[in-house]
Amino acid sequence: MSCIKKINLENRYYLFKLESILKNNNISINKLMRDTNTDFKIIKRLMTGDLVKLDIIVLARLCNYLNCVLIDIVEYKNQSNNND
Repeated sequence: MSCIKKINLENRYYLFKLESILKNNNISINKLMRDTNTDFKIIKRLMTGDLVKLDIIVLARLCNYLNCVLIDIVEYKNQSNNND
């Protein structure tokens, strides 16, 4: 079972990769919540792609904590570039 969630949107799609990053780094959701002061619901939505908007401040906080860049957490691609 993949930890990366793919959400289709017209001719493009989003890849939500936060769950994969957490698993690869052995970081629990609770630890991420505590250390970044981020609400559980926001983290879960970034893991599942079940959201309406992206909060750039939260994403910046997570990138800083996880020592990664935005595209490591959320990626937006054209269907024609589908190499997954």
